[in-house]
Amino acid sequence: MSKDLDMLLSPVEEKMWDKSPTISSTKISDAEINERYESRDKRILTEINREKLPSFAESLKKQKYMDLQPFYQRRSRWDAQMKSRLIESFLVNIPIPPIILFERDYNYYEVMDGQQRITSIHEFYENKFKLTGLKIWSELNGYTYNKLPSKIKAGIDRRSISSIVIIAESSSDDEDALFLRQETFERLNTGGIDLSRQEVRNCLYYGEFNKLILELSRHPIFAEAWGIPTDTDETNSELLNNSLYKRMEDVELVLRFFALRNVEHFRRGMEGFLNLYMIKSLDFANEDVEFLKGIFLKTIQLAHSIYGEHLFKPFEPESGTWKERSYKAYYDAVMVGLSNYLPQAEVLIDKKYRIIQETEILFQKPESRLLTGGGKSKAEIQERIRIFSEMLSRVIGE
Repeated sequence: MSKDLDMLLSPVEEKMWDKSPTISSTKISDAEINERYESRDKRILTEINREKLPSFAESLKKQKYMDLQPFYQRRSRWDAQMKSRLIESFLVNIPIPPIILFERDYNYYEVMDGQQRITSIHEFYENKFKLTGLKIWSELNGYTYNKLPSKIKAGIDRRSISSIVIIAESSSDDEDALFLRQETFERLNTGGIDLSRQEVRNCLYYGEFNKLILELSRHPIFAEAWGIPTDTDETNSELLNNSLYKRMEDVELVLRFFALRNVEHFRRGMEGFLNLYMIKSLDFANEDVEFLKGIFLKTIQLAHSIYGEHLFKPFEPESGTWKERSYKAYYDAVMVGLSNYLPQAEVLIDKKYRIIQETEILFQKPESRLLTGGGKSKAEIQERIRIFSEMLSRVIGE
């Protein structure tokens, strides 16, 4: 690792790889396997509950009962019609998937899945929206809970919401425990709403760093480069329908930058490595988060100063033009490469036309396939970052 890159790692990043989660591949006897299972190693305890809707809605008013955490939720928010359809499903007794909770403390839960269902039930019983778009009971469109006919109200009040509560987990290693919790969460969601990889991370690895990558994903330069509307109104339909934004893939891209600055520790494939970085981010102090924020902002601004509208868009030698869309592999190389040379930012900006020329030459070489997605191994990811970084080094040394 270069000295420059060493200087640009936060203090916690320099130390956080010293301890790694244990991965057992050693052959052990059946007796040892049985003993390990009896010790509750790698086992999660759960319970299943059912509660009547009025009682559940009333419980949500309690302090320190359920933590919905706004940054937990998926970005595709439910409108009044979607909320109404849920209430109609309860009315006609259509099965509703259980919500998934994690018991942080005795009788204090955080929501792992079910934010929209919980919010809809709460708002319905608070008379905060009128039923709309109902198909089976269209006669009820326009009604709030309080205005419903008595028999209809009684019918809904008889319905229950199910919850799966993760009580505790047991593992000999804290990081293994978090991986186990993630695996449980993903399997509980199998067959339900298809959560993206970053939506799962957003639910499981909440914290100040998670807030940071959500914030940075809305940076105008970054969003524009990826074709995401920069409108700050999160009810904007164009924004909500953008595939990267809707699936939190933009947030994952920000995470990739931070994680791949530590690429020498890459393992478990890209998905596993990003999970591992998020686990380690739970120990980041506020000063670490602020440090990392500064690195991202300086790097994205430097990248834009050089490439402008062609940011993260590969050069196409055949046509002599830049591609119209951004590529993840090229983004990795540009962002991580430039972050290595932030102390020389002014030199790079002064020589931006040489960098653009050298970038065009780079895409004429056979190894440029690594900059457009070819190769997912640790060695190939390191190589794509290396060839871009060496190009920058040559320009700086001219």
